[in-house]
Amino acid sequence: MELTTKQQNIGKIGSIQNLPVNLFAAVMGISGLSSSWRLSHELFHTSAVLTDITGAIAILVFILLSIGFLVKGIRFPQKVAAEFTHPIVGNFFVTIPIAILLLSSILSPYQKVLSESIWIIGTILTLVLSYIIISRLLKGKLDPTHAVPAWLIPCVGVLDIAVTGGTMPFAWAHEVNLLSLAIGGFAALIFLPLIINRLIHHETLGIGLMPSMIILIAPFEVGFLGYSNFLQRIDNFAAILFYFGLFLFIVLAFKVFKKTIYFGASWWAVSFPMAALSNAALKYAIHVNTWPLKVIAALILLILTIVIIVLFVRTVINLFNGKLLQG
Repeated sequence: MELTTKQQNIGKIGSIQNLPVNLFAAVMGISGLSSSWRLSHELFHTSAVLTDITGAIAILVFILLSIGFLVKGIRFPQKVAAEFTHPIVGNFFVTIPIAILLLSSILSPYQKVLSESIWIIGTILTLVLSYIIISRLLKGKLDPTHAVPAWLIPCVGVLDIAVTGGTMPFAWAHEVNLLSLAIGGFAALIFLPLIINRLIHHETLGIGLMPSMIILIAPFEVGFLGYSNFLQRIDNFAAILFYFGLFLFIVLAFKVFKKTIYFGASWWAVSFPMAALSNAALKYAIHVNTWPLKVIAALILLILTIVIIVLFVRTVINLFNGKLLQG
């Protein structure tokens, strides 16, 4: 009787084979929120506890997802292989090393050596995965409708190397960060026109992919963070990247945040671009130190916090009511 009840409960929750890889975007979003609250502490003197809490949640979520995905890989290797080779879903595998890179930043104030070690691991994995995914796009004969915002994730991943490694003490870190800016920046310049062309000249994205539209702002805001971290200053070029990303977010927000788009794991795709925008806005407000930019930064941080809380709560609800892992 007890065994039957346990089997029924497991069946109700779903199968680990349906654990979506794009849930690692949640780690990216929550990590970005933690960094935003750290900058908010510097700008608005908000409590540093918020940084610690969100950082701890990001680490916990990463550990749980890693265990879950490892079990999935062991029990259902063909399922993982099929997802990895998928022209759209495969791009989300880069969210795993990006999450590792962002966690290195969270750990940096508390454990330097561990943070640096994690950054090295994240850097290697990001470069390898980005190479594999970008290179297979160049094989030809791809369906033009597969040119979706998710194509930008490998570009954003490489840029995040500079975002998180701008202050790394290694003698070789300068060249690695420069390499990441070169690859991520120019790859984004190549793929953005293809994606915009698809969005303009072909049918609209499916409902499940609509939240990923927000990824279009990521190259500009992550580019701002990576470029300014690399130079250790903010210049006019960095400001241009920030402002265009902000404008693009305003345009896209009215298309994405609609009640008609049902909730699913794909909604986490909005979290990390918004987190990058929030970090960029706070960092730029600290630099310029004018009240309009402080208001903008505070508003974006508030919206980001609300969005991530809603996404987190709804994801947990979907997990226990069986919708998340039912496939």
